[in-house]
Amino acid sequence: MFDLGAEKKMKYEQGNEGISFGQAPMSSPPDGELDTTEVLNIAKDDVLSWPQLVRRTSEHSYPLPVLSQMEHTVRPFVLKSLEVNNAIIDIFNDKLGLRKGKLMEMHLANELSGCEARILRNSATLSTMKLAIGSHTDFGSLSILHNRQGGLQVLPPGSETWQYVKPIPYHSICNVGDALSILSGGILRSNLHRVLPPPSSQANSERWSLVFFSRPSNTTILRALVDDSPVIAEALDKKDVDSKKMFDTGATAQEWCERRVRNRRFANNTQGLDNWKASRGTESVDLASFRSTTVKS
Repeated sequence: MFDLGAEKKMKYEQGNEGISFGQAPMSSPPDGELDTTEVLNIAKDDVLSWPQLVRRTSEHSYPLPVLSQMEHTVRPFVLKSLEVNNAIIDIFNDKLGLRKGKLMEMHLANELSGCEARILRNSATLSTMKLAIGSHTDFGSLSILHNRQGGLQVLPPGSETWQYVKPIPYHSICNVGDALSILSGGILRSNLHRVLPPPSSQANSERWSLVFFSRPSNTTILRALVDDSPVIAEALDKKDVDSKKMFDTGATAQEWCERRVRNRRFANNTQGLDNWKASRGTESVDLASFRSTTVKS
């Protein structure tokens, strides 16, 4: 589907209004240099409502390879991803001292949300330091990544050295995103990460990945659940005044996601660095380090 040609792929383009679902071209970091990744996002809401579509309802919803495999491939993947996601959410719920089911009430599968399945293709490149995906935190609650090649890097808290995450056979990688970080008052950290071409000889091959992004229901207000958990209240109380502001966004999950998607778009990059800053989430490291090439294996 990524080989359809530019004109055909544009029919499935996600657009510039902040909607994530659909085909996403390469994005632009602060220096204007495009990354090397193509993306197709499939809305959880469209998968669960199939054969009706509730999010991408135009004539050009998704490429034919997606539609033809919606029932037998895409839907089982989304359902299993939701099952795994819900199990992790329930564990976090208990560890955070919340009443039974509190977090799940914010992640109900039958409510509209930004949850999506994503397939990514990173082109093969001769440069081992050419960014495939620039530094970022994820928008939502949990991201479950499936891939067989290297390239994913994380920036540990307090460090300026990027470290590779080694793929392990029959394992997935799970990242905590902004929403859980905010709801938990920072107890759960939203992981800052990026993607480079696979190291060593793997760089000669395309890198394919499959991800499921779990995000709260669209109407969920992103603020720390201090009134629901003494554990969260105590954690937030220890933060300074400026840090506390990050955990009461005043935004819904939908607004948070749309802002970040909209301002990462190359077509919307009319104010350079200001647009890039507006696409940021809970990360608090200096922007200059986002494109640092210091790496530890």
